[in-house]
Amino acid sequence: MFLLQVLIIVLLVAAVVTTLVFESRGERFQAARARSLAAAEGFAHGVGLPQALRGPDPSSTLQPLAEAARKAADVDFVIVMNRDGIRYTGPQADWIGGKFVGTLAPSLAGRVTVETVHGPDGERVQAVVPVRDGDKVVGMVSAGLGVDEVSSDTDRELPFVAGVGVGGLALATVGTGLVSRRLRRQTHGLGPAEMTRMYEHHDAVLHAVREGVVIVDDEGNVVLANDEARRLLGLSPDVEGRPVSGLALDARMTDVLLSRRVVTDEVLPVGDRLLAVNNRPTESHGRPAGSVATLRDTTELREISGRAEAAQGRLRLLYEASVAIGTTLDVTRTSEELTEVASHRFADYVTVDLAEPVLHGDEPSPSSYAETPELHRVAFSGRYRHPLYQVGETYTYPPSTPMAEALGRRQAVLVPDVAAAAQWRAGDSERTQLVLGYGLHSLISAPLMARGVLMGVANFWRMGESPPLDEDDLAVAEELAARAAVCVDNARRYTREHTMAVTLQRSLLPRGIPEQSALEVASRYLPAPAGVRGDWFDVIPLPGARVALVVGDVVGHGLHAAATMGRLRTAVLNFSALDLPPDELLGHLDELVALIDHDMGGAEGQPTIIGATCLYAIYDPTTGTCTLARAGHPLPALVRPDGTVEFPELPAGPPLGVGGLPFEAVELHLPEGSSLALYTDGLIANERDVDSGLTTLRAALASPGRPPEETCEAVLQALLPARQSDDIALLVARTRRMAPDRIAEWDVPCEPSAVADARTDITRQLTRWGLEELVFTTELALSELITNAIRYAPGGIRVRLLYDRSLICEVYDTGSTSPHLRYAADEDEGGRGLFLIAQLTERWGTRYFARGKVIWAEQALPGPVD
Repeated sequence: MFLLQVLIIVLLVAAVVTTLVFESRGERFQAARARSLAAAEGFAHGVGLPQALRGPDPSSTLQPLAEAARKAADVDFVIVMNRDGIRYTGPQADWIGGKFVGTLAPSLAGRVTVETVHGPDGERVQAVVPVRDGDKVVGMVSAGLGVDEVSSDTDRELPFVAGVGVGGLALATVGTGLVSRRLRRQTHGLGPAEMTRMYEHHDAVLHAVREGVVIVDDEGNVVLANDEARRLLGLSPDVEGRPVSGLALDARMTDVLLSRRVVTDEVLPVGDRLLAVNNRPTESHGRPAGSVATLRDTTELREISGRAEAAQGRLRLLYEASVAIGTTLDVTRTSEELTEVASHRFADYVTVDLAEPVLHGDEPSPSSYAETPELHRVAFSGRYRHPLYQVGETYTYPPSTPMAEALGRRQAVLVPDVAAAAQWRAGDSERTQLVLGYGLHSLISAPLMARGVLMGVANFWRMGESPPLDEDDLAVAEELAARAAVCVDNARRYTREHTMAVTLQRSLLPRGIPEQSALEVASRYLPAPAGVRGDWFDVIPLPGARVALVVGDVVGHGLHAAATMGRLRTAVLNFSALDLPPDELLGHLDELVALIDHDMGGAEGQPTIIGATCLYAIYDPTTGTCTLARAGHPLPALVRPDGTVEFPELPAGPPLGVGGLPFEAVELHLPEGSSLALYTDGLIANERDVDSGLTTLRAALASPGRPPEETCEAVLQALLPARQSDDIALLVARTRRMAPDRIAEWDVPCEPSAVADARTDITRQLTRWGLEELVFTTELALSELITNAIRYAPGGIRVRLLYDRSLICEVYDTGSTSPHLRYAADEDEGGRGLFLIAQLTERWGTRYFARGKVIWAEQALPGPVD
């Protein structure tokens, strides 16, 4: 009767509690569903999410936002994934990059999915919401919440019901105790514990659990073995009562079952299985002496763990490759980085072969891979240090090789066993025999292709005791090759563009030093390895045996800087033809740069040149004077004949294009044998401060009597940085003086009768120089020039002859007007003098100075110059 009462109370309480539990469970599911769906939809409809998914690194952008949304919505996770279900965010770092577990198909079709999943932490509701960009699903957002984490109103009713139930059970227990005493007397001492043990042994242990249980008594006989133990150990149904030593088990397993020692999760092989064994003695618990062993099959777990570890290793390899490959824009170095990364953790021996045009920045034609591709070995790395082909060697792959097949099919080719590759061995037996002789047993050939351009092939080899390459490795090799191909293509395109830019830049620079007698000149021009800039220099012969030296630097870089440099150099050449003083020439250049800035700044999308610096110097070998002016350019270095180095103080002047202040010129007297060094700031300010650079330059120049060529080498050896980041232009000129016996000058009175005396002096001087062949034309030219000076210019007249690489005739006067060449009419009595001079001489012109002008004419010498 008491048992019936207890049973009725228990059933009633159980019914009430079950009802409340189901109601609570339903409320939790609804609440978890609502919160998960709200969090997922709120994040999926966020502004900018589609753009972030298309970005180069969605995880770095979305992870902090998703975590903030997760905390705000009080859910377990907010995951953003692509269409393939690859997670970009997660509450833990190891979630990122993994595959989302759930139903994705409805969301890919544009519908919202809400489902219940069972995880290690219990039941969980998760919602998957599509992310739309227009009418296209570009990704998905999932939010989830554990059902047990949601509270409901029913939870607050459970304590009361539980209290009532406990009270009822207490009453029932008292009654049951009274009844049990009576039953124990009736059953002769057989109590509930023994009945419960019998129930557990025969029902739960023997049939319910999926873990093997073996009970051994103190004599080493099997007391109990459940069904799972029999399956795992291969025992017969009648094993109970048999000694453990007679079960034909593995020696280690027999020892564990009979030893009665404590064993915890010791892994023992049994046949083709790996069992985790736990063993405990029983006498310490008041039970009969013996032991209880539990057995758990870990074979599949070990295999899954091994596969997971291998997959994690592949992910680490790909991450390392993404960081290590493409650190430079050099095709060869990028290929070497691929071989170094892959040979470290993936293959034993890796090679990269590229088509020859790729090394020069060009695209190889698709037909070059048609049958027998000709490739260039660029890099190799690995355990085997003696490659089948040397780096730099060009060779042809026969059509039967995996390399040719990979290039032809444009997809990776796996050869798991080279020895079994019959077609390859038949078509290229010599090479395959060589491969096998080196111990290389498996291969993956992956084409290097990016943006539709097939550039070469990467070969991943394994050798010796390494496991052969398989299908999983094929996917890794394809990913490595794809990432490296993008970097190689970037380097190839950069090489092409840089080569074009440097070619343009060099075409705008002087091709050589022009012939002249005033200076011994040497120059160096080193373009920056990355980018194109606007440094330039020039040596310009001027009338009167003079020479102009120019060094300039355009602010900025790129093709527009090189083009501006070309325009400025052309402008300097044109202004020099006008024989302008240095300060006036820089003034004209300043106006030109300002005009260029205005024109380029006015065109939308075009970069603007902020300005340029320039140093312009004119050296006169007849007087040994040098006139210099600079526009924001570094000071020149002057090396005296005794080796003393100084930096003459020149007015800096603003950079070209800035305007505002006039330029000033300074005249220096340079003894014969002095050297003038002009340079751009890339020489002294590359990876160092300017003062340190000038100190080093001073030390490199301080050597008396050294030729300009040796000076250039010494300067570059001292100042050239390990990593050049700017163009370097260097111009070194050592001065010469024109011999006094090569100069003849005299004053001419300002009267017509003086022309005849001047003719006589001219004839006498040319005869002294041995230039009798030039007497007639020289007399005619100078007579015309002197006559014009007498007629149009007041004041004194001076004539000078210079015997240089040409015969230079100069007439100085104090007038400011310049004669002009014109064609005289038939009836005109004059106007033909300059026309005759232009016809009889190589060139003529006019230049001005402070107190007048000089008209000059040059004639070619009849023979070689002494």
